[in-house]
Amino acid sequence: MELIQNTADLSAYLAADEVIDHHHPLVRETAARLASEAEDSYAYARAAYEFVRDTVPHSADAGDPRVTWRASDVLEQCTGICYAKAHALAALLRAEDIPTALCYQRLADDDGAGHVVHGLVAVRFNGAWHRQDPRGNKPGVDARFSLDGERLAWTPDPESNEVDYPVLYAEPHPAVLGALKAAPDRPYLWKTLPTAL
Repeated sequence: MELIQNTADLSAYLAADEVIDHHHPLVRETAARLASEAEDSYAYARAAYEFVRDTVPHSADAGDPRVTWRASDVLEQCTGICYAKAHALAALLRAEDIPTALCYQRLADDDGAGHVVHGLVAVRFNGAWHRQDPRGNKPGVDARFSLDGERLAWTPDPESNEVDYPVLYAEPHPAVLGALKAAPDRPYLWKTLPTAL
C-alpha cells in the first residue's frame, strides 16, 4: 500500500498543537530522558515506541474508564485507547524532530457485529514512511517497532470489509478527535467510536 501525505509540507508532521502538544514540559522531559539513553534517532524512535506501547496501558485492557486525548494527558495519567497512545507517541517523536503522521485502519469490532476505526502512527526515516502501532500487546497481539516491514497489531482482512486507510494525517482526524473530546468516560466512548473515515 502506498501511504499518502494529506499535506505535502513535511514540517506539518513536526508541528505541535493542542493534541500533539510536544511543547508541554512533561512531553519534553519524557523525550529528553528517553533521548539521553539513545545513541541515534532510530534508537530513540524505538525507545519512544516501546515506552508508549509498554508503560501506558490501553485503557480497555486495564479496565480504566478515563478518556485521554492530549499527548501530555496520556503521559500524565498513563492511560489511553489506541488514538490517545498514537497522539502521545507522535508528540514524543516530534519532540525530537522525527516527522510523525497519524494513520488509521478500519477493523471488525470485538464482537464482529460492526467495525471500528483503529489509530496508529507512521514515522519518516530514509525518505519513506513506516507505520507503527503503539496500542499495547496482549494475547494475540504482538506489535513491534520495525523499519523493515510492518509489525502492526492487526492486518486488515478485506473479506471482512476491513481497510488500511492510506492517508497520513498531520493532525488527528476530526471524527476521531470529536469522539474523544465528547466522551465523559470510556463506556460512552465505546458507543461513539468512528466506524469509518
